[in-house]
Amino acid sequence: MFLKEHKHVALHVACGDITDVKIIEKNLVVSTTDTTVQGLLKDGKREIERALSWQGLEMNVVIEKTEILPSNIELDKQKLEKMFGEKLKIIK
Repeated sequence: MFLKEHKHVALHVACGDITDVKIIEKNLVVSTTDTTVQGLLKDGKREIERALSWQGLEMNVVIEKTEILPSNIELDKQKLEKMFGEKLKIIK
């Protein structure tokens, strides 16, 4: 609510997409795979910390980029493609 009231609408929307958050000591650690969201959060770090302070929470915000790991199906597909090359035909 603080971000929206203070005209940080894009940052407010980006915060709505956050699903991977943890608190480590006095740090609010936010992890995301989305580089756009990561950039918005890094640029708005100070405003997020002010919003937390407004709620009575004195915390530092740490933004982390997480990697998208391939699924087991994708890993198996890659192995099969290496083994059989062009002979492999995948039907969806």
